[in-house]
Amino acid sequence: MDRLHLRELLDGVRTGSVDVEEGLRRLASMPFEDVDVARIDTHRDLRCGFGEVVFGQGKTQDEVVRISRAILERDERLLVTRIDADCAKALATAFPRGEHHERARCFTVGLPPHGGGKGDVLILTAGTSDAPVAEEAEITARMMGARTELLRDMGVAGVHRALAEVERLRAATALVVVAGMEGALASLVGGLVSAPVIAVPTSVGYGSSFGGLAALLAMLNSCAAGVTVVNIDNGFGAGAAAARMNRVRTESSDPFPCTTP
Repeated sequence: MDRLHLRELLDGVRTGSVDVEEGLRRLASMPFEDVDVARIDTHRDLRCGFGEVVFGQGKTQDEVVRISRAILERDERLLVTRIDADCAKALATAFPRGEHHERARCFTVGLPPHGGGKGDVLILTAGTSDAPVAEEAEITARMMGARTELLRDMGVAGVHRALAEVERLRAATALVVVAGMEGALASLVGGLVSAPVIAVPTSVGYGSSFGGLAALLAMLNSCAAGVTVVNIDNGFGAGAAAARMNRVRTESSDPFPCTTP
């Protein structure tokens, strides 16, 4: 239950359109609901601006479906990350109105259309091989209410490709830069824009990249001041951070706005 729905419920009880017992029933599961395999945090939207996200990796198909069903009983939106093909099929069977994003390894219900949302979160990839992580970041930010755009193949091996988009980069409210290999694109972008830059190292690269460690260390040591770095391949974390930053820059000073994204 988010802040808007809670306000509607309380207003309904106050005006008499919602019976007190019904109000108690709907509030009974707060602040969490125990569904045996997990405890659903039903207050997360109230605290953080977006409901709980399901991390699919390591869970059985039945567990993911049960947790997702419990979330959808109280929310119109669902984001499940890091799922395999079999889990995606189980989710699609259980929730036909949902959508499987194969490359991003995500499943969503209620994903806003492209061009919707607020602000202007820009996601850049250094190479096409970074796309799975970048798409996870884009879907996450869009689910959290941001208007997003994904620019692919902007790596520094052809730096003119990024320089040609300078005005577009500077118009963004937040940027996510996804890069493997030596991870240099984050420093380049960080030196060109005033908006927050979230760098995502990926495990793309040859042997000496050590599964993304080389890119991670390069981004942590960026000479561009203020670049924020998330963990290797953590597109979800980057998308969530960008959406939060975007919200601060586009909404009122109220940290808990009463309108949904």
